[in-house]
Amino acid sequence: DILVDKVKFPPQDIIFDPNIFPVATGMDEHRLNALDFFLGTRWIKQNLPHAKVSGGVSNVSFSFRGNDHVREAIHSAFLYHAIKEGMDMGIVNPGMLQIYDEVPKELMTLVEDVLLNRNDEATEKLINYAEQVKGKGKAKEEKDEEWRKGTVQERLSHSLVKGITDYIDADVEECRQHYDKTLSIIEGPLMDGMNVVGDLFGAGKMFLPQVVKSARVMKKAVAYLLPYLDAEKLASGDKQKNNGKVLMATVKGDVHDIGKNIVGVVMACNNYEIIDIGVMVPCEKILEMARKENVDIIGLSGLITPSLDEMVHVAKEMERQGFTIPLLIGGATTSKVHTAVKVAPHYSHPVVHVNDASRSVPVVSSLISKELREDFAKEVAKDYERVREQNKNAQAQNKFVSLKTARENKFKIDWDKTQITRPSFIGNKTFDNYSLSEIAEYIDWTPFFHSWEMKGSYPKIFNDPERGEEAKKLFADAQKMLQQIIAEKWLTAKAVIGLYPANTVGDDDVEVYADETRSKVLTTFHSIRQQTKKPMGQANVALADFVHPKLSTPDSQPSTIDYIGGFALTTGIGIDEWVTKFEKDHDDYSAIMLKALADRLAEAFAELMHKVVRRELWGYAKDESLSTDQLIKEEYAGIRPAPGYPAQPDHTEKPALFKLLEVEKNTGIILTDSMAMFPTAAVSGLYFAHPDSHYFGIGKINKEQVEDYAKRKGMTVEDTERWLGPALSY
Repeated sequence: DILVDKVKFPPQDIIFDPNIFPVATGMDEHRLNALDFFLGTRWIKQNLPHAKVSGGVSNVSFSFRGNDHVREAIHSAFLYHAIKEGMDMGIVNPGMLQIYDEVPKELMTLVEDVLLNRNDEATEKLINYAEQVKGKGKAKEEKDEEWRKGTVQERLSHSLVKGITDYIDADVEECRQHYDKTLSIIEGPLMDGMNVVGDLFGAGKMFLPQVVKSARVMKKAVAYLLPYLDAEKLASGDKQKNNGKVLMATVKGDVHDIGKNIVGVVMACNNYEIIDIGVMVPCEKILEMARKENVDIIGLSGLITPSLDEMVHVAKEMERQGFTIPLLIGGATTSKVHTAVKVAPHYSHPVVHVNDASRSVPVVSSLISKELREDFAKEVAKDYERVREQNKNAQAQNKFVSLKTARENKFKIDWDKTQITRPSFIGNKTFDNYSLSEIAEYIDWTPFFHSWEMKGSYPKIFNDPERGEEAKKLFADAQKMLQQIIAEKWLTAKAVIGLYPANTVGDDDVEVYADETRSKVLTTFHSIRQQTKKPMGQANVALADFVHPKLSTPDSQPSTIDYIGGFALTTGIGIDEWVTKFEKDHDDYSAIMLKALADRLAEAFAELMHKVVRRELWGYAKDESLSTDQLIKEEYAGIRPAPGYPAQPDHTEKPALFKLLEVEKNTGIILTDSMAMFPTAAVSGLYFAHPDSHYFGIGKINKEQVEDYAKRKGMTVEDTERWLGPALSY
């Protein structure tokens, strides 16, 4: 209370560490040590909103030091129960964990009896067991085909859980011989298997790549049965039952759909009928299809910031047209705060933010359930009201300086001591059909795992006690497809690089000139300046600070010249044909894998081209010698910020860049109305060469700067506010 109410300390930055003490010590007063931590964690989560909970996990098994087999089981079980109560982080040797479901059943029962204090003999029984297994290591997974000896129902369930498609047609055909109705196979053994998948995923015992593989098995099974199902439907008029209908769409102007597709797969695995109407879908079509299909829920997805405003528009239209069904919001730039503050107030029925695929199923099931919906909706509404209040308080804490003061505190560069390098050419240079093999060497694999909702950094994720094995399998699948992409030329890489004379004009804008005479201005890039009050010694930075200011001599010519670069590139040409092929083959796993790899290749291409620019084309870092890891850590000189990202959150800077570089003609990349790039595996931005240039975030700005920025760009204040929505402090 002191921290939050009096000091105004953000509650999400507070971490409580309730003590974890040993269990099974033989002392009665220690029997509740684990249970007390679970209950304490629950109390913190219920009574101290947003606070985090940490704990030193290894302490709990201190009584069994020297017996790793038992200690590992205790750690896994403790974490399983603590995480369910809300524990956010733990201190534990990751090499001393077992996968919860792989702990022998007898041992797990004994361990949980102790942790949960389930009976008086629990400690004694676990100690006796521990004596028998001293020195035993982790059990090795048996990789035989013993499972093929089970019943056809068991084999189907195994195939679904393990994502094995090898035997699916044969097993489904065998199953058909045992059932009178084809529908009974889908609603029976297949859905039973998918329910197991859903339960394991929901419990955190299965990870997203596995679930998508399971969906591939399910889709192939249903595809095999479809002709029989259709024939029976015609004869009887029977209709397949499902848990509910969900309409999903990426909003108007946005072309990103990996996350949406993943959520769709996960929900389909839980027997929801998914109606996915694609990308760049206007509001009218979304609502028209929702009525036509009589759906239970609408789910909106988007990646770029203008999509946030489009989601608000959809919510307003749903209210105006009298909709009552819930609205789900998801996508990389969306957040619980944005949903609560900007979207929910415009629609008088449930609006819920879903931050990942694993949360989609419980949210949807609660919203569709007649018994649960009302209470769940009230709980969300209460939570969002609290978020709005907190956001209001947080905004009130922001202290802004005037634009004049911010400019006076700009990032100062000693230009007299700066050596400016002239690029090797002025103008644009294109790269067609660039080597995918060379590009692949620059892939940063960490975001690849994140796109599959597997948190962790590469290659450390391979040693993760819970995710490691699945991460290795996912990586192996990715390597196999990557080699096919390269060898069979599935994708084409194109880029255009532009290098031009430039100077900062005024305080915050950069003029770009046609040639060294600097007489013709080709375009102007506008930058936004940090405007919150900074501690002594810290600057209010804008991108324009990194380019030499325009100084006039008596003959009115700028006396000092500098340069700026621009780029646009894609590795997504040719992707649609392959995605369509995979989707036709009911193979969402490969379709999502290809999109994820194309995105990684695009980012790798951006890394490679920046290196070529630094060392050759601009040549300001000719002697640079950095490893791929150093490149990923941004240890190079200069930066390549992109419009729409933290240093310049305005996507409307893209048209000027695209016109300067003739991007559509040179690469085939086009801009949508909302400034999304298509193909989606594309990157564009500016190059700044000064060694002091660095990445930063604008944060929030006030109305004074918005009005000034709108005037400089020749836009209305209203339009500017719409594009800069997430950056506004009001």
